[in-house]
Amino acid sequence: MKRRVVVTGIGAISPIGNDAKTMWSNAKKGVNGIDYIKGFDTANLPVKIGGEVRGVNFTEILDRKLVKRYDRFVQYGLVSTKEAVTDSGLNFETENTDRFGVYFGSGIGGLETIAAEEDKGQEKGFDRLSPFFIPGAIINIAAGQIAIDHGITGIVTATVTACASATNSIGEAFRAIRDGYLDGAIAGGSEASLIPLGMGGFYVMQALNKSNDPNNASMPFDKDRSGFVMGEGSGTLVLEEYERAVARGANIYAEIVGYGATCDASHVTAPDPEGTGAKKCMEMAVSDAGLELTDVDYINAHGTSTPMNDKTETLAIKRAFGEHAYNLNVSSTKSMTGHLLGASGAIEAIFALMATKEDVVPPTITTKVLDELCDLNYTLGKSVNREVDVAISNSLGFGGHNATIAFKKYRG
Repeated sequence: MKRRVVVTGIGAISPIGNDAKTMWSNAKKGVNGIDYIKGFDTANLPVKIGGEVRGVNFTEILDRKLVKRYDRFVQYGLVSTKEAVTDSGLNFETENTDRFGVYFGSGIGGLETIAAEEDKGQEKGFDRLSPFFIPGAIINIAAGQIAIDHGITGIVTATVTACASATNSIGEAFRAIRDGYLDGAIAGGSEASLIPLGMGGFYVMQALNKSNDPNNASMPFDKDRSGFVMGEGSGTLVLEEYERAVARGANIYAEIVGYGATCDASHVTAPDPEGTGAKKCMEMAVSDAGLELTDVDYINAHGTSTPMNDKTETLAIKRAFGEHAYNLNVSSTKSMTGHLLGASGAIEAIFALMATKEDVVPPTITTKVLDELCDLNYTLGKSVNREVDVAISNSLGFGGHNATIAFKKYRG
């Protein structure tokens, strides 16, 4: 018998808020977190804007040794998880930690640390690298350190599926709890690739926007969109089996009810032009939830602002939902945060589940004139108040990875 799974804690660090409550409040207000980059010199870069995390003193939140040893993507993950666990009210000193897991991914991991250590090796010799270089940069260390911090001794794993990493992490954690392997899990993702090497790499792929105007850069579904804006940050969800959460009096944000995962098997970076994998993924998540496609009220789209993604995802939504595609609301919150790569699915999952909790659809803020191939009911300019009983969140990554998770309003 499949068990119910609920979300009892959320945490975030993002370009529009360094905690989940602030981030959600700013998302509803349509706050633009994209600005000129201040964290490093952009003189030699053609793109000079991004969605930066700002105003955080990590040594006030984390152990100073961890801050010194670990890449920022690990630090981001530890901060968002610390918030989520506190929010959940769980005390792992009294829990059976064998029955809890950590599913926490990243698309790239410690790119900043890798770049810095390469420079050091070239300058001083590779025998002068930091002994913490490898453990400070590899992707699984965020999940591993989260487990160490909270004493979690069940499965601890790191999903690496490009921009679908966090959504796959949440989905796999959901399945493990629903099917009885775990009673709870920490799930999400983190990314900190907003550095010159990361910016340059995506720019030469022609994936980044070509505008340096923060208000006309991340423009999902707009006819003048030219690419995504790099963002950074982390999001964490605490998932629990429903009955144990109720028994301990936990605050429940929403129920997670479905998960779909597919692969285009088409191209290493471009989506399948027919959107077949994304279509099947959404259908799979809704079916897994035991719902009808017409039950879905809101889609937090992957919506990257790239020419290929937005028209392909729109097509996939129309193919999956038919006429209902025009009745539900669609928005891309990347218009506010930029693209957080492997962390994007966790941040956007929080937006989707909060939409069900508060009956608010967050907006796509910068889109002005829709592409003729993007003709759905996009929530543009400002939030919309409407009943959101079911919301889904899409993540589509390089390599053809597609992931969708479905949330339902919690009613007991």
